Order: sequence, then structure tokens, then C-alpha cells
Amino acid sequence: MEVNRRKFLKGLTAMGVGLSAMSIANVGFSRDAVAGKRVGIIGLDTSHSIAFAKALNASQPDSKLNGYRVVAAYPYGSRTIESSAKRIPGYIDEVKNLGVAIVDSIQALLDQVDVVLLETNDGRLHLEQAIPVFKAGKRVFIDKPIAASLADTKAIFAAAKQHNVPTFSSSSLRYVENISDLAAGKLIGDITGVDAFAPATLEATHPDLFWYGIHGVEMLFALLGTGCKEVRRTFAEGTDIVVGTWSDGRVGVFRGIRAGKGGYGGMAYGTEGQQAIGKFGGYLPLLYRIVDFFDTGIVPVNPAETTELVAFMAAADESKRKGGAAVNVQNLLNS
Repeated sequence: MEVNRRKFLKGLTAMGVGLSAMSIANVGFSRDAVAGKRVGIIGLDTSHSIAFAKALNASQPDSKLNGYRVVAAYPYGSRTIESSAKRIPGYIDEVKNLGVAIVDSIQALLDQVDVVLLETNDGRLHLEQAIPVFKAGKRVFIDKPIAASLADTKAIFAAAKQHNVPTFSSSSLRYVENISDLAAGKLIGDITGVDAFAPATLEATHPDLFWYGIHGVEMLFALLGTGCKEVRRTFAEGTDIVVGTWSDGRVGVFRGIRAGKGGYGGMAYGTEGQQAIGKFGGYLPLLYRIVDFFDTGIVPVNPAETTELVAFMAAADESKRKGGAAVNVQNLLNS
């Protein structure tokens, strides 16, 4: 299915579907109970698909997963990004061994499932793959990056609003062990600033931070929330330093690692002290939120926050092009 983005966006505008951060922040979606527990996966080109399927289809699954089970998968998925596409044949075999049926289209998948995990590694495909899911009225989690551009991100949330179907996107790093307590002010008081680091592998088809640096950016936003005013980026072959200044004066710094040993972590600064950000503990904490979302229709990450997070990364790309000059995030959001 090909989507003419310009025509699609123009149509949404004509229908009065706003794309601003303010309009999508207050969307009221249907919270009716889903009809069943059958999960479908779109995209078998990422290890996330396998991790989720193994957890949901385990012989003795975690009780917090509420009986959801992957029953069908559409493998594609990246076709032009070799590092992702080459995984598909092996991952097809793995999910088959978990009792998952392989289907040849998204529509065939939608005929067999109640909710969807959109896992395709190529963010450029997410808009066109999400639209039929929204049209079918099925709740969908969209893995990182939600899209490969800010325009597509806005279009995804606009389409979700148009079809009254809730959706959210998140990196698993949002749910490392102590981030929720830090954000709630339980450990060091109110957060005054954050430094976060993560690998920042580059992929030519995506803006730089969208591909992998998004994990560290997600930690920044999990702790600082919305309100980033401007972004400056210093780029070197092995390192990125991206500094975001929030409208209230708080500062978030992301260090992207491409040289030497990678890893995830950082430091949070608060009114009552400092605290290291906890270690990555796997995918279950995110999967718990996804399952709760499937059950309730309540999104754990506000669309406005995800949109601003994407604008932060887009601003970092623009700052790189401008030699490290400051780029106004709010101007990008409003464009």
C-alpha cells in the first residue's frame, strides 16, 4: 500500500484534523474493551519482534501479560535496509516455532487479530502500515522510531485521531528501573537536568538520531517531559553531543556513542541531589505497558510528548547542518 503523504495531509487538514502538539495532546480515544487477546505483529526485521513473541507465547507466560498471545505475523518489514531485511527469514522460522501463523498482507493479519504490534524497523514505512490498522479500529503499539520524519509522526497521530483509535510509541529505555520514580520526584526531588548516553549508530535512510540515538533521547524526555525550546548539536565521527534547553531553564544533554564500547545510562540532577539512571533491564517493562494499553486504551506516553521528542531529533539534524547553531524546536512543531 503506497500513501501519497501530501494528499493525505491535505485531506486531514480539510477535515479539520489538527496536527499541532496542542491538538493531539488532548485527543479522547475510545476506551471500550478489545474483543480478544489475539496479537498480530507487523515486521519481523527486528529483534524486538522476537523478544515480544517469546514473552507473550511462553509456555508459562508472565501473569502481567494478561493472556495476550501472538497468533499471526506479517514479516515485512524492511526490504531495502540490508541489516534489517536479512533477519527476516530467520525470524520467520523462530516465530513459526512459537505457533505464529505467517500471512502475506497486513489485511490478512488484521482479519485474524484483535491488537497489533507494529515492529517494522524502517520508520519510513510506519505511516502507510499504520493507516489500515487504524481503519480496522485496532489498537496498535508503534515501535521506535514512530516514523522517519516529523511530518509522518504528525500524520500518524492525526490518522489515529481521525479513526478514533489510540496508539503510542516508545523506546524500552523509557522504562529502565528507576526512571519512573525519578520522574515522580521520589528519589531526588524535582528534576532540574539530565545527562543521558546511548549508542548512536547511523543509518543513511533515516535522520541521524532516529535510528538508534532515539533510545537516549527517550530517557531525556521520560525525565524532563515536554517544553524543549531549542537544540544545539556537536557532531564528530565517533560522538554526538546534543544539548536541549527547556523553556523553564532546565537542560538535557544526550551523548551518542559510535566509538568505543557502547551502553545506556546517564545521570539525573534534582533539587535534593543526583542519581544515576538505572540499567536497561530488558523488554518486559515496556511490554507490561503495551498490554495495559491494549486492555484499557489509555496511552502511557502522550502523543504530544512523542511528537516533541521527534522534533528534538529533527532539530538536532538541522543543527548539524548549520554547524551546531541553535534550532528552535517549537518552530518545527508549528510548521
